Amino acid sequence: MSTTLTDIAQQLKDANKKVQLIYAFNGMGKTRLSRAFKQLIAPRGDRDYPDDEVDVPELSRNKILYYNAFTEDLFYWDNDLARDAEPRLRIQPNTFTDWVLIEQGQDQNIISTFQRYTNDKLTPRFNEERPETDQDGKEIVIKAFSEVTFSMERGDDTRMGNLKISKGEESNFVWSIFYTLLDQVIGVLNVPEPGERETNVFDQLGYVFIDDPVSSLDENHLIQLAVDLAQLIKSSQSEVKFIITTHNPLFYNVVHNELNSDDGSYKKKSFEKYRLTMHGDGTCQLIPQPNDSPFSYHLYLKAELEKAIASGQVSKYHFNFLRNILEKTSTFLGYKKWGDLLPRTDHGRTNPYEARIINISSHSKHAGEEVVELTEDDKRVLGYLVKEFNKTYHFQQNESSDKANKK
Repeated sequence: MSTTLTDIAQQLKDANKKVQLIYAFNGMGKTRLSRAFKQLIAPRGDRDYPDDEVDVPELSRNKILYYNAFTEDLFYWDNDLARDAEPRLRIQPNTFTDWVLIEQGQDQNIISTFQRYTNDKLTPRFNEERPETDQDGKEIVIKAFSEVTFSMERGDDTRMGNLKISKGEESNFVWSIFYTLLDQVIGVLNVPEPGERETNVFDQLGYVFIDDPVSSLDENHLIQLAVDLAQLIKSSQSEVKFIITTHNPLFYNVVHNELNSDDGSYKKKSFEKYRLTMHGDGTCQLIPQPNDSPFSYHLYLKAELEKAIASGQVSKYHFNFLRNILEKTSTFLGYKKWGDLLPRTDHGRTNPYEARIINISSHSKHAGEEVVELTEDDKRVLGYLVKEFNKTYHFQQNESSDKANKK
């Protein structure tokens, strides 16, 4: 049944599951779903959430704790080239980082978590309070824990100058702050008697919503993060419920396997898996996934591609699907390049046009989200390539694509 993201947020709430894991392509509305869910749990006008804070990704201690793309907006780079200042990552004033850093003093745990997912020599340093003169010559005070600098440690008590880290490393740093907070929250709430807890600010917490924490991680670190998160969730003994969304199939499968493992520490009936999809009319659907096996991402891509070809509803991003399938298959079969899997002429050569159209169509920044009108020849080439791929490598075709190929 197709519906809106608000309806899906209500569906997740009504499911009453300990953990709900959702896979969706980028552009399907994962981040908007996290905001819709927060609005459902803590609606505008709620006395615990002033109107001017509703859309700020801060620490909503009373009812919901969430991590999404907007969480990263709390951090921004100060690039003062005019004064030749070293790059520093500034933190906008917010209760989220204040509580973790100032009230709980978790900066060392944040640093160690960040290094575990990046590089053990790349070291963040939080500032102490200091006076400073702004660009207008006015004396101001820079609050402690309001900015971060990064440097590479040499191992001999010396370090390189401050660096501007990559966007992926920055995302990992923000996640490390959230993960450190989540670790502490779960530990606090695992104490069954509220009167015996070290703090009561999380006593009313009901949900944790995590949207795509794996930006730009390599596979080893991604697996480590997925295992750490799953084990942390499994350690939770309170009534807090978790919703996790991702576009990354490896992250999905690792979390799936960890939470679905039969080690006696986790009840499978409290865990549900879904795939979120968006239809052409803008409506969405949350589709339950089988319990007996992880999500086969490449087969899902192929099925979506074949459905599009059969219906004639082919867009530019479908070439991105094909390239993704070719890349995974070439790796599995031991080919050096995905282009080696393309059909060959009688002279044993590939058609350069076919490789070029896949390259051009799949190298857009927003290839997974674009809806671009293709020529009939483009559609014909895509259908031909998929048909030849299935025939050469003996992939089973679904019913709709088989009918299309017989036309």
